[in-house]
Amino acid sequence: MEFDTIAAISTPMGEGAIAIVRLSGDEAIGIADHIFRSAGGMQLEEVQSHTIHYGRIIDPRSEETAEEVMVSVMKAPRTFTREDVVEINCHGGLVSVNRVLQLALNAGARLAEPGEFTKRAFLNGRIDLSQAEAVMDLIRAKTDRAMNVALGQMEGRLSKLIAGLRQEILETVAHVEVNIDYPEYDDVEEMTHRMLVEKATYIRAELEKLLQTSHQGKILREGLSTVIIGRPNVGKSSLLNSLVQENKAIVTDIPGTTRDVIEEYVNVRGVPLRLVDTAGIRETEDIVERIGVERSREVLKKADLILLVLNSADDFTKEDEQLFTAVEGMDVIVIANKTDLPQKIDMEQVRIAAKEHQIITTSLLEEKGIDDLEQAIADMFFKGQIEAGDMTYVSNSRHIALLNQALQAIEDVLSGIDFGTPIDIIQIDLTRTWELLGEIIGDTVQESLIDQLFSQFCLGK
Repeated sequence: MEFDTIAAISTPMGEGAIAIVRLSGDEAIGIADHIFRSAGGMQLEEVQSHTIHYGRIIDPRSEETAEEVMVSVMKAPRTFTREDVVEINCHGGLVSVNRVLQLALNAGARLAEPGEFTKRAFLNGRIDLSQAEAVMDLIRAKTDRAMNVALGQMEGRLSKLIAGLRQEILETVAHVEVNIDYPEYDDVEEMTHRMLVEKATYIRAELEKLLQTSHQGKILREGLSTVIIGRPNVGKSSLLNSLVQENKAIVTDIPGTTRDVIEEYVNVRGVPLRLVDTAGIRETEDIVERIGVERSREVLKKADLILLVLNSADDFTKEDEQLFTAVEGMDVIVIANKTDLPQKIDMEQVRIAAKEHQIITTSLLEEKGIDDLEQAIADMFFKGQIEAGDMTYVSNSRHIALLNQALQAIEDVLSGIDFGTPIDIIQIDLTRTWELLGEIIGDTVQESLIDQLFSQFCLGK
């Protein structure tokens, strides 16, 4: 691959105090020198690495000033990409930052592809693939806990664990190879089925330990799809507003106010919720409301958690019973709302319908019961299994899939041993486990997958 010099805007577009145009590559400093004029006439090629310099960005054709800037110079290999990197700090406006970028491109840089800076850090060996993916997780983190997980992965905690397992497998495979190729060597211990069982059992246990936390890890990374359902006018929109702490949904006494699906992200005790307020599920002649009800039913099928809201100031109806039937087998928290009004609902009926599901009583009008609800959500999905300091677990769907495949391959190794399969045949599944784990950190991954992964990054990262 040809590593030319790339450039991109590395800060969000829009008005702000500062914007940054980043360049990386062998010609980064030379290109910056072509369009930069320092106050003292110094060339960037002459300055020390990791220093910042005040000056102007000019148009070389006219020598007119385009921007007043501070330029950071970082020389290879002590940079994010392990190439020469220049960061031009200019005023944060759409016109100014685009002008600086265009001058850098005119001077010989190429506009970077999405994620190309991080891709170069991977290809140049500064980080492995799991660490590169953690960069995007860090950017997208919506809670402190999710951010700490991404930081732990960026530091290489998962990478070290995977590398250690691969080394164990590699040593075992090498031992088998020596036994097969050089059976006459007396000083090499024979790899027996018993020794293979010990190694494979250890590797299986480590893979299972990682996968045990994958459910919580995936929630932290992607958010918990949480759907609020209930009959019209039971307080669904009030619940969304209480959790978001903002009036996102219209709240009235008129049934059927919410006609469509409303989605918001909210942080509940470190759990990121993709919170969805749905149209009240009921039979209706209103065409618009009926479309909203159908959308609600579709969203319900994809939910990780259901918040089923009941009106404690009303009777337990047939429609309520149908809602409990619709969410059977799913993770549900039942909320009996409007406790500030005289109670009419039969709570015994609610308990029978809820079965093992937890029931929380709330008065959203008086802001009572929200703390209990938030604690119930946190307890349901984390239950104290993951401590804040323990960041060695998987949260990436690709990693989870590969770990499951590796676990199946090591199970095949153990099954082969039980059936008395020759060691040289068992070695095939052992090697397969090694390759699958290598795909997580990028040692055995295909170039097309690398391109696909980095294309999901934002420009300038």
